[in-house]
Amino acid sequence: GNRSSKTFKPKKNIPEGSHQYELLKHAEATLGSGNLRMAVMLPDGEDLNEWVAVNTVDFFNQINMLYGTVTDFCSEDSCPLMSAGLKYEYHWADGTNIKRPIKCSAPKYIDYLMTWVQDQLDDETLFPSKIGRLLRLFRVYAHIYHQHFDAVMQLQEEAHLNTSFKHFIFFVQEFNLIDRKELAPLQELIEKLTTKDR
Repeated sequence: GNRSSKTFKPKKNIPEGSHQYELLKHAEATLGSGNLRMAVMLPDGEDLNEWVAVNTVDFFNQINMLYGTVTDFCSEDSCPLMSAGLKYEYHWADGTNIKRPIKCSAPKYIDYLMTWVQDQLDDETLFPSKIGRLLRLFRVYAHIYHQHFDAVMQLQEEAHLNTSFKHFIFFVQEFNLIDRKELAPLQELIEKLTTKDR
Protein backbone atom coordinates (compact mmCIF):
# COMPACT_ATOMS: atom_id res chain seq x y z
CA GLY A 1 0.00 0.00 0.00
CA ASN A 2 0.86 3.66 0.07
CA ARG A 3 2.14 3.55 3.66
CA SER A 4 4.47 0.64 2.96
CA SER A 5 6.08 2.26 -0.04
CA LYS A 6 6.51 5.49 1.90
CA THR A 7 8.23 3.77 4.85
CA PHE A 8 10.29 1.33 2.81
CA LYS A 9 13.25 3.33 1.50
CA PRO A 10 15.34 2.43 -1.54
CA LYS A 11 18.50 0.48 -0.86
CA LYS A 12 21.48 2.75 -0.31
CA ASN A 13 24.40 1.78 -2.55
CA ILE A 14 28.09 2.46 -2.05
CA PRO A 15 29.77 3.41 -5.35
CA GLU A 16 31.68 0.50 -6.89
CA GLY A 17 35.43 1.10 -7.08
CA SER A 18 35.46 3.42 -4.05
CA HIS A 19 37.44 2.65 -0.90
CA GLN A 20 34.17 2.29 1.00
CA TYR A 21 33.07 -0.31 -1.56
CA GLU A 22 36.27 -2.28 -0.85
CA LEU A 23 35.54 -2.04 2.90
CA LEU A 24 32.00 -3.32 2.26
CA LYS A 25 33.40 -6.28 0.32
CA HIS A 26 35.79 -6.97 3.24
CA ALA A 27 32.86 -6.85 5.67
CA GLU A 28 30.82 -9.22 3.50
CA ALA A 29 33.74 -11.65 3.22
CA THR A 30 34.33 -11.73 6.97
CA LEU A 31 30.59 -12.08 7.61
CA GLY A 32 30.68 -15.17 5.40
CA SER A 33 33.20 -16.74 7.77
CA GLY A 34 30.41 -17.19 10.31
CA ASN A 35 32.29 -15.36 13.08
CA LEU A 36 30.28 -12.18 13.58
CA ARG A 37 32.46 -10.93 16.43
CA MET A 38 35.52 -11.01 14.16
CA ALA A 39 33.55 -9.51 11.26
CA VAL A 40 32.88 -6.25 13.09
CA MET A 41 36.49 -5.54 14.06
CA LEU A 42 38.19 -2.59 12.39
CA PRO A 43 40.47 -3.94 9.65
CA ASP A 44 44.17 -3.13 10.14
CA GLY A 45 45.10 0.30 8.86
CA GLU A 46 41.52 1.41 8.14
CA ASP A 47 39.83 4.62 9.27
CA LEU A 48 37.29 4.12 12.06
CA ASN A 49 34.83 6.71 10.68
CA GLU A 50 34.87 5.09 7.26
CA TRP A 51 34.35 1.63 8.78
CA VAL A 52 31.40 2.90 10.84
CA ALA A 53 29.99 4.62 7.75
CA VAL A 54 30.16 1.51 5.57
CA ASN A 55 28.55 -0.61 8.25
CA THR A 56 25.87 2.01 8.92
CA VAL A 57 24.84 1.83 5.26
CA ASP A 58 24.72 -1.97 5.55
CA PHE A 59 22.63 -1.86 8.76
CA PHE A 60 20.29 0.72 7.21
CA ASN A 61 19.71 -1.61 4.25
CA GLN A 62 19.21 -4.67 6.49
CA ILE A 63 16.79 -2.95 8.86
CA ASN A 64 14.93 -1.41 5.94
CA MET A 65 14.47 -4.84 4.38
CA LEU A 66 13.52 -6.52 7.69
CA TYR A 67 10.95 -3.85 8.55
CA GLY A 68 9.64 -4.13 5.00
CA THR A 69 8.65 -7.74 5.75
CA VAL A 70 6.37 -6.69 8.65
CA THR A 71 4.83 -3.47 7.27
CA ASP A 72 1.53 -5.25 6.69
CA PHE A 73 1.40 -5.96 10.44
CA CYS A 74 2.62 -2.54 11.62
CA SER A 75 -0.10 0.03 11.08
CA GLU A 76 -1.45 3.16 12.73
CA ASP A 77 -4.12 0.96 14.36
CA SER A 78 -1.95 -1.97 15.48
CA CYS A 79 1.00 0.20 16.61
CA PRO A 80 -0.35 3.62 17.63
CA LEU A 81 2.91 4.25 19.55
CA MET A 82 6.52 3.48 18.69
CA SER A 83 7.38 1.06 21.43
CA ALA A 84 9.37 -1.97 22.44
CA GLY A 85 6.95 -3.69 24.76
CA LEU A 86 5.04 -2.06 27.59
CA LYS A 87 8.02 -0.46 29.34
CA TYR A 88 9.70 1.33 26.42
CA GLU A 89 8.12 4.06 24.30
CA TYR A 90 10.07 6.14 21.79
CA HIS A 91 9.23 9.71 20.80
CA TRP A 92 10.55 11.33 17.62
CA ALA A 93 12.69 14.45 17.33
CA ASP A 94 15.30 15.22 14.71
CA GLY A 95 16.50 18.50 16.17
CA THR A 96 15.74 20.35 12.93
CA ASN A 97 12.18 19.92 11.69
CA ILE A 98 10.86 18.47 14.94
CA LYS A 99 12.79 19.94 17.83
CA ARG A 100 10.73 18.62 20.77
CA PRO A 101 10.08 14.87 20.96
CA ILE A 102 6.59 13.92 19.78
CA LYS A 103 4.50 10.80 20.29
CA CYS A 104 3.69 9.09 17.04
CA SER A 105 2.71 5.71 15.67
CA ALA A 106 5.40 3.15 14.92
CA PRO A 107 4.95 3.44 11.13
CA LYS A 108 5.24 7.24 11.33
CA TYR A 109 8.29 7.05 13.65
CA ILE A 110 10.00 4.55 11.36
CA ASP A 111 9.21 6.69 8.32
CA TYR A 112 10.72 9.73 10.07
CA LEU A 113 13.73 7.64 11.09
CA MET A 114 14.42 6.08 7.71
CA THR A 115 14.05 9.45 5.98
CA TRP A 116 16.39 11.03 8.56
CA VAL A 117 19.02 8.31 8.08
CA GLN A 118 18.67 8.52 4.28
CA ASP A 119 19.17 12.31 4.43
CA GLN A 120 22.28 11.87 6.59
CA LEU A 121 23.67 9.20 4.28
CA ASP A 122 23.15 11.56 1.33
CA ASP A 123 24.75 14.56 3.09
CA GLU A 124 28.47 14.51 2.27
CA THR A 125 29.20 17.07 5.01
CA LEU A 126 27.84 14.74 7.71
CA PHE A 127 28.62 11.33 6.39
CA PRO A 128 30.64 9.41 7.45
CA SER A 129 32.08 11.29 10.42
CA LYS A 130 28.88 12.02 12.36
CA ILE A 131 26.72 9.03 11.47
CA GLY A 132 27.96 6.88 14.36
CA ARG A 133 24.72 7.21 16.30
CA LEU A 134 23.05 3.87 15.67
CA LEU A 135 20.66 4.12 18.62
CA ARG A 136 17.68 4.97 16.44
CA LEU A 137 18.24 1.96 14.18
CA PHE A 138 18.33 -0.19 17.32
CA ARG A 139 14.82 1.04 18.12
CA VAL A 140 13.48 -0.51 14.91
CA TYR A 141 14.94 -3.88 15.94
CA ALA A 142 13.41 -3.45 19.42
CA HIS A 143 9.99 -2.64 17.92
CA ILE A 144 10.10 -5.61 15.55
CA TYR A 145 11.11 -8.03 18.31
CA HIS A 146 8.57 -6.77 20.85
CA GLN A 147 5.60 -6.04 18.62
CA HIS A 148 5.97 -8.20 15.50
CA PHE A 149 8.01 -11.29 16.33
CA ASP A 150 4.98 -13.54 15.76
CA ALA A 151 4.71 -12.14 12.22
CA VAL A 152 8.46 -12.63 11.72
CA MET A 153 8.08 -16.27 12.74
CA GLN A 154 5.02 -16.67 10.51
CA LEU A 155 7.10 -15.34 7.60
CA GLN A 156 9.97 -17.67 8.64
CA GLU A 157 12.35 -14.70 8.89
CA GLU A 158 13.50 -15.21 12.50
CA ALA A 159 16.93 -16.64 11.58
CA HIS A 160 17.62 -13.67 9.31
CA LEU A 161 16.39 -11.19 11.92
CA ASN A 162 18.49 -12.80 14.67
CA THR A 163 21.63 -12.89 12.52
CA SER A 164 21.18 -9.28 11.42
CA PHE A 165 20.56 -8.13 15.00
CA LYS A 166 23.50 -10.13 16.37
CA HIS A 167 25.80 -8.55 13.77
CA PHE A 168 24.43 -5.11 14.68
CA ILE A 169 24.96 -5.70 18.41
CA PHE A 170 28.51 -6.97 18.00
CA PHE A 171 29.26 -3.87 15.93
CA VAL A 172 27.84 -1.36 18.41
CA GLN A 173 29.55 -3.19 21.28
CA GLU A 174 32.92 -3.30 19.49
CA PHE A 175 32.95 0.49 19.03
CA ASN A 176 30.83 1.43 22.07
CA LEU A 177 28.27 3.22 19.87
CA ILE A 178 25.15 2.79 22.03
CA ASP A 179 24.97 3.33 25.77
CA ARG A 180 24.20 0.02 27.52
CA LYS A 181 21.09 1.43 29.25
CA GLU A 182 19.58 2.18 25.83
CA LEU A 183 19.82 -1.53 24.98
CA ALA A 184 17.59 -2.49 27.92
CA PRO A 185 14.49 -3.36 25.83
CA LEU A 186 16.40 -6.29 24.30
CA GLN A 187 19.03 -6.95 26.99
CA GLU A 188 17.95 -10.56 27.64
CA LEU A 189 18.01 -11.34 23.91
CA ILE A 190 21.39 -9.62 23.53
CA GLU A 191 22.85 -11.75 26.33
CA LYS A 192 21.38 -14.92 24.85
CA LEU A 193 22.64 -14.17 21.32
CA THR A 194 26.13 -13.02 22.36
CA THR A 195 27.04 -15.23 25.34
CA LYS A 196 28.21 -18.23 23.37
CA ASP A 197 30.53 -16.05 21.25
CA ARG A 198 32.60 -14.62 24.11
